[in-house]
Amino acid sequence: MRLLSPQNQLFTLARSGKRLPHLIVAIILAVVFIFAAQLIGGPIAIILVLLTSLAAGQFTSAQLQQGLSSGDPAVVMSYLFPDTGLEQAIFLICSFGPIFLILWAWLALFEKRPLWTIGLERPAAWQKYLRGGLVGLVMFMVSVGISAAMGFIAVEPGESSSTGVLALGGVLLVLAGWMVQGAAEEALTRGWLLPVIGARYRPWLGILVSSLLFAGLHSLNPNLSLIAMLNLALFGLFAALYALADQSMWGVFSIHTVWNWAQGNLFGFEVSGQPAPGGTLFNLMEIGPDWLTGGPFGPEGGLAVTIVLVISCVVVWLVGSRRPDSNKVTVT
Repeated sequence: MRLLSPQNQLFTLARSGKRLPHLIVAIILAVVFIFAAQLIGGPIAIILVLLTSLAAGQFTSAQLQQGLSSGDPAVVMSYLFPDTGLEQAIFLICSFGPIFLILWAWLALFEKRPLWTIGLERPAAWQKYLRGGLVGLVMFMVSVGISAAMGFIAVEPGESSSTGVLALGGVLLVLAGWMVQGAAEEALTRGWLLPVIGARYRPWLGILVSSLLFAGLHSLNPNLSLIAMLNLALFGLFAALYALADQSMWGVFSIHTVWNWAQGNLFGFEVSGQPAPGGTLFNLMEIGPDWLTGGPFGPEGGLAVTIVLVISCVVVWLVGSRRPDSNKVTVT
């Protein structure tokens, strides 16, 4: 199978509907979809996080009212954003889960095809998902290993209930949230945008647009740098190539999930410039130059991740280009 063949299963499934959107329309819709999901799920997430915090006794209703009425953005945000593993899982699920609902509605009403045609066939789904998780974990561990081998990674001092074995419950709860968040972003960019553009125009154009848009959607993240933007685009490229090589989205779902979870809740780094509540098993920190380790953006902002992503893209390209065609699924 040629990796960029128009007959790749993902493109075949995209063409199974009645119509495919224009390039510009598809790009605009992808942006609208993700912000619509935030508008739908964001308020629900905030309400549930507040209720969970109140039920856990983290603060009283009087303290909440006083904090929200203070007008201090830092104080207000401290109440609205998650602190525990359960709260973080709720926040991720509610904020990103609606993407699947929006995609389902669009595919049913406009393209006239079912949601599973974004690459969610059932055969070998678990095998692909587990293999993807292993790939994502190895990739990130190698990234950390490069910085550690140069002496730029250290254990952050201090022990608490949010670190180590005592944090295991929260760490596992957050994993459920990352499973939804990672899958939702991939469903939108690699499961829908990449195939519809690749099927209507050229496969390489679908890869390019989906990768650049994926990086662009993270452009408002704090502590962003040029290397971070490069790495976000490279991750998009890698995910696109992996999805096409696998002719499925299950593996990419798991790669994205484990990549984010390992950064924040396995090793204790920032995830794309943002802290990851819920605890961490190994609380590490970068002590070397930001251009290599990523600094305040997390490892995704450093050249160690760049090296791993470039090598990973080459490996997937070589393996995917030699893999024979699998049986195609026809949708009627």
